[in-house]
Amino acid sequence: MKSLGFSKPFIARMARRAATHGTTIEQEVLASGHVQEEAYYGALARLAGLPFLDAIPDGAVVDGKGLDSQLKRPCSVRLHDKTRPPITVIAPEAARIDHLLASLKRHPGLRRSLAIASASSIRRAAWQAGAERRVKATIDALFEERPDFSARTVLTGRQGFWAGAMTSGVFALLLGAPAIAVAVLHLTLSLLYLAALCLRMAALGHGRRSKSARQRPAAPAITPTEETLPIYTVMVALYREAEVVAQLIGALERLDWPRARLDIKLVCEADDTATLLAIQALDPPRHFEIVEVPPMAPRTKPKALSYALSGVRGDYVAIFDAEDRPHPGQLKEAYHTFRAAPADVACLQAPLVIANMRQSWTSALFALEYAALFRRMLPILARYRMPLPLGGTSNHFRTGPLRAVGGWDPFNVTEDADLGMRLYRLGYRSGTIRRQTLEDAPTTGAVWLGQRTRWFKGWLQTWLVLMRDPARTIDEMGFAAFATFQLLIGGMLISALSHPLILVFIATSAVAMLQKPDETIGLFEAILFIIDVTNILGSYAAFVTLGTTTMTAHERKLVGNRWMGVPLYWMMTSLAAWKAVVELRCKPFFWNKTPHQPRQTTGPSEKAQTQMQAGAVLAKEPCDPACQPS
Repeated sequence: MKSLGFSKPFIARMARRAATHGTTIEQEVLASGHVQEEAYYGALARLAGLPFLDAIPDGAVVDGKGLDSQLKRPCSVRLHDKTRPPITVIAPEAARIDHLLASLKRHPGLRRSLAIASASSIRRAAWQAGAERRVKATIDALFEERPDFSARTVLTGRQGFWAGAMTSGVFALLLGAPAIAVAVLHLTLSLLYLAALCLRMAALGHGRRSKSARQRPAAPAITPTEETLPIYTVMVALYREAEVVAQLIGALERLDWPRARLDIKLVCEADDTATLLAIQALDPPRHFEIVEVPPMAPRTKPKALSYALSGVRGDYVAIFDAEDRPHPGQLKEAYHTFRAAPADVACLQAPLVIANMRQSWTSALFALEYAALFRRMLPILARYRMPLPLGGTSNHFRTGPLRAVGGWDPFNVTEDADLGMRLYRLGYRSGTIRRQTLEDAPTTGAVWLGQRTRWFKGWLQTWLVLMRDPARTIDEMGFAAFATFQLLIGGMLISALSHPLILVFIATSAVAMLQKPDETIGLFEAILFIIDVTNILGSYAAFVTLGTTTMTAHERKLVGNRWMGVPLYWMMTSLAAWKAVVELRCKPFFWNKTPHQPRQTTGPSEKAQTQMQAGAVLAKEPCDPACQPS
C-alpha cells in the first residue's frame, strides 16, 4: 500500500477497519470512497508495468463454463480478438502483487499476454458476455426443473376439466332448479366468507389476549458487537424509476453495515435508458452495482430478481422496492435474528409502514391494511410456524435456501406470496423482525386499482399452483398449514369476489323478510341472513380494528376518520379481484407497473411527522413476540 502512495495514517486507519470487519486493507480502501477504483487499479498496472484497460470492449469476452464465477469474485477474464493473440485481463489483489511482480520478472514474455482492469470492469464484462444465456435460463429454469411450482401454465388439464365440469354443473342446476341452485350458492359463499372472517377475528382475539400479558419480558435487544459480519446483498428491481433513484440511493446509504461487506445491486431493464442514466449521473459508490436485464418476456420484477441472483455475493439477501426507506438497523436485526433462529428459517419479513397515510383516504385505508397484516397477522403466523404470504419488499433471505428453491417465479406477478408458499412446501420456514421500512401507498383510485389487480392476479396464480395436486400439497405442508393457506389466500379471494354478491343477498333477503309475517320466516332463511350481516359488518370491523389496534397514537391521528370509507374500499377491492380474473384469462403475465414519486419533504413539519411515525413504531414496547408492533 505504501508503494502506491498512501500515507501511513490512512493505511493504519484502513487496517483498523479491516481488523474490525474481517476484510482486507485493500477492500477498506476501495470502500472508503477516498480512492477511485479505476485510479487504484491504474496505479497497480503502473507498478507492475502492465497496460491498463479503462473498459473491456463489448464482445471481447466469450461466454463459457465458469464465467459466472467472475460475477461474485472478479479476478480474470480472457479477451479474444481476431487480429491478435488472446489477452488475459486480471484484477490483482494487493496481497498478491509481489507474486505477480516476481512472475513477470521470471517470465518477461507474460507482459505481452496480460493486462489489468478494475474488478468492476471485469464484472460488467462477465454480465454482458453471458446475458443471453442467463436470461433464457432465468425464464426457463423453474418451469423446466420444477414445472409443478411454475405459474407459466395457468391451468393444468385436470384443473381445466374440473373447472369446466363445475361451471357446467352450476349452469345446469340454475336452469333445472334455480331456487335450489341459488340457495346452495348462497350457503356456500356465505360459509366460505365466514371462515375467512374467523381467521381475522382469531388474530384480533390473539392480539387482545397478548395485550393482557404485557408483564412478560420483552425480546432481548440487539447489542452492537465487534464480530466479523458477512457480506450482505441488497437487491432493488427498478423500472421507469428515474424520479426516485436519488431518494433510493440516499436511503440505502443509511444502512448500518460495513461498506466493504455490502453488495447493493440496482437491477434495471437494459432498455430503461432514463433510469440507467439517472443512476449513472449520481455516480453511486463502489458497493452499488447496476445489473442490466436483457429485454425478454415476461417483463416482470421476479424475472429481474432471479436474473440478478446469479451474481449475488452475500450470505444473505434483502429485497427492497424503489420507493422504500428501510430502517438503518434492519440488516443487522435480520442477521442477528437469523443467527438465533433454527436453520430452517430461510426468510424474515420486515414490517412495511405507510408514511403518506394522511395524503388521501386511499392511502389511509392502505395504511390500516398494512398495519393489520405486518404487525398482527404475519407475526402470529410466524410464531406458530405457519406459511407466510410475504410482502413484495423488505424480505431477508439466507442465500443458500433461496437458490435451492429456485428463486422467484418469473411468471407469477405476486412473486412474494408464491415464494413464501414454495419455501414452506420445501421444508423452510419464515419469521418476522421489528425494524420497519417506510414506503408510500397509492393516493389515487386508478393507481391503487392497477396495483391491487396485479396482486389479486398473482394470488390466483399462487392458489392454482398449490391446488394442482391438493393431496400432495397437504402432504408437503401438513393439514394445518394447508388450511391456513386456504383461509389466507383462498379466503381473501373468495371474500373479495363474493363481497358484492353477499350485499345483494342481504338486500334481497331483507326485502323478502319485510314482506312476510314473522311466523313465516324460515330458520334457514334467518340463519343465512344473520351470517351475511355478520360477514359484512364483521369484515369491516375486523379491518378497522386490526389496523388501529396495532398503530401508534400518532398514526391513528393521521388516519383520522377516513376509516369510514371502508365499505367503498372493499367494493374497490372486489372490482380489482374481478378485473384480475379477466386479466388471468387475457394477459396472465402482464405486470401493471405502479408509478412512484419521490417523498416530498417540503417543510420541517412533514419530515418530523415521518420521523415521529418511524420512531413511535420502534419505541412501542412489545407485549408478545407473536404480536409485537414490528
